[in-house]
Amino acid sequence: MSRVLLIEDDQAVRDGLELALTRQGHAVRAVETGEQGLGKLAGVDVVVLDLMLPGMDGFEVCRRIRATGNLPIIMLTARSDDMDVVAGLEAGADDYVVKPVQPRVLEARIRAVLRRVGEPTQQADAEQYGELTVDRASLVVRKNGEQVSLAPTELRLLLELSSSPGRVLSRQQLLESVWEQGYLGDSRLVDACVQRLRAKIENDPATPRYIQTVRGFGYRFGPL
Repeated sequence: MSRVLLIEDDQAVRDGLELALTRQGHAVRAVETGEQGLGKLAGVDVVVLDLMLPGMDGFEVCRRIRATGNLPIIMLTARSDDMDVVAGLEAGADDYVVKPVQPRVLEARIRAVLRRVGEPTQQADAEQYGELTVDRASLVVRKNGEQVSLAPTELRLLLELSSSPGRVLSRQQLLESVWEQGYLGDSRLVDACVQRLRAKIENDPATPRYIQTVRGFGYRFGPL
């Protein structure tokens, strides 16, 4: 049973989603403000976060969660075609669902984000790429010997790209393999996650060595 923290100020939406997610087998904590949510993070597996909250808004809540840990965050937004989505992804959200929320869609996104780390592989040896060590068995990434703290989606993206160094993967391919969204995926998810990942593993994110952009196609790992 996964433990979901739902932060939503609209009582009707909050009650409806709490009931639906509980029926789907999740243990749900539901609160109405960002301040309350930040006090309820202990023991949580995933956060479902409304962006438009009274007081502390969802963007700030997202940034504070990311500053203290790597909990998966799914944001709820009123529109899919505005800057709120981009701002939320840049603040650290892993995925988003557009209101009015369909519980089955939210349930699918929750299950997908919780699967992203997946089971450890049987590969025995860690892989070394310049200053970066990728240990697939323990799901640990180190830079210059120091462990790099990655959110589940960031880790899954790095594992996917580094599994075939030099191979170009399109945004659509990455959406299907990392986000499990083949039919309604949003390339902004990929671009924002790449931006966050570069900030953590690159010496200079503006001139990346590891996550290379191939204009008009997508991304590849290397050349270093």
